[in-house]
Amino acid sequence: MTRTILIYAVVMAGAAFLLEWLEFRHLTHAYSAEIYIVLIAVGFTVLGAWVGYQLTRRRVAAGFELNTAALKSLGVSAREHEVLSLLADGQSNKEIARSLEISPNTVKTHLANLYEKLSVQRRTQAIQKARELALIP
Repeated sequence: MTRTILIYAVVMAGAAFLLEWLEFRHLTHAYSAEIYIVLIAVGFTVLGAWVGYQLTRRRVAAGFELNTAALKSLGVSAREHEVLSLLADGQSNKEIARSLEISPNTVKTHLANLYEKLSVQRRTQAIQKARELALIP
């Protein structure tokens, strides 16, 4: 009985496979250009995602070492360094003031001092220069 069931199962599986194969052959013959276009599009999409990931991924250094010599030579105070760190985290003046429990005007003063000490004019320039000098991670 088991042998008969297995034989019928194999025959039915073979028939189902044959029907699917014939349908696939018909579809590939009728829509061959569309299938190739989709395969090429998928290939370029995967390639583009991989290249984009490779070009934009952030390479994290093994460990960050604060450049204390640069801090001293520039004359950056501990509070200005805290403001600079929060600035690099993307916080606004009001958020920095709340975090450090100081007034927004004091934050503006610290930022003006930092801009002068780093010889920059904008927030983004200050962050970039501070990263180059290893003042912030």
